[in-house]
Amino acid sequence: MILVTGGAGYIGSHTCVELLNSGYDIVVVDDFSNSKPAVIDMIKQLSGKGFRFYEADICDKSKIEQIFCENDISHVIHFAGYKAVGESVSEPLKYYMNNVFGAVNLLEVMGRYNCKRLVFSSSATVYGVPEKVPVTEDMPLFAINPYGRTKLIIEKICGDLYNSDNEWEITLLRYFNPVGAHESGKLKEDPNGIPNNLMPIILQAATGKIPYLNIYGNDYDTPDGTCVRDYIHVVDLAKGHISALNNMKKGVAVYNLGTGRGYSVLEMVETFKRVTGVDVPYRFAERRSGDAAQCWSDPTKAERELMWRAELGIDRMCRDAFRGRS
Repeated sequence: MILVTGGAGYIGSHTCVELLNSGYDIVVVDDFSNSKPAVIDMIKQLSGKGFRFYEADICDKSKIEQIFCENDISHVIHFAGYKAVGESVSEPLKYYMNNVFGAVNLLEVMGRYNCKRLVFSSSATVYGVPEKVPVTEDMPLFAINPYGRTKLIIEKICGDLYNSDNEWEITLLRYFNPVGAHESGKLKEDPNGIPNNLMPIILQAATGKIPYLNIYGNDYDTPDGTCVRDYIHVVDLAKGHISALNNMKKGVAVYNLGTGRGYSVLEMVETFKRVTGVDVPYRFAERRSGDAAQCWSDPTKAERELMWRAELGIDRMCRDAFRGRS
């Protein structure tokens, strides 16, 4: 049985659907700090399958103990964690407490119950501002904000844990930029509060919830002057977790999950407008500190060792995101 922490979140919920559709039994835990209870029912509806759910904070060790005591858990996929870069800069202790302390809690309980197979939701932010593109897994790691540092610290903890006990099987998945939604439009990126990622803000500008999209910087050394990123459909990303589960081995393995292709902010906006027929008003603003001009993945290692490859293109990403609009 697979425990999915943060299973009501954006990537977690899509992964739960893919797990259930692939025949896995799951247990889900979420505290709804950045998700909604209705998502749990939607996962069941879309998959046609039931599962046990716990509303709990991973920092509550007694609750995590209860989950392991009541279920025969063989693997954990760990999504739960705060993820807003800007908020992490203004409230770093909140991020270190929740993300790092929560992960340590989880790992301690896993070890106590002899559950030593973990897939961890890491991030391309561990690379900081990369020296070159595409980004490979062996490039230097230098997170430049507290959110990214929490991911990097947890990666290091996982390495130390394996060094102390070689029975662990740990896979670290470094995501690039997830976008899109379930093809039904019923699961989507729907953060509580103000969104931080590009696509939800594009959707808000397209639907009139905000007057325009701010594009931070148009003077980068890129084809159109705007930042270039590797956007990956959330369903492709979810399927990457299935591949990771199916190819676990002793040790700590690291994989980039991306498409291997970069798109600029303006390319994303223009593609969205073309595939939906809806205008996206925008304006250029000053650059943000710490933004890399270009960052995209080399996913070759995941293709070779996990037999996984992103299949859904940018048109589908934009079309599905629009289908899932509120």
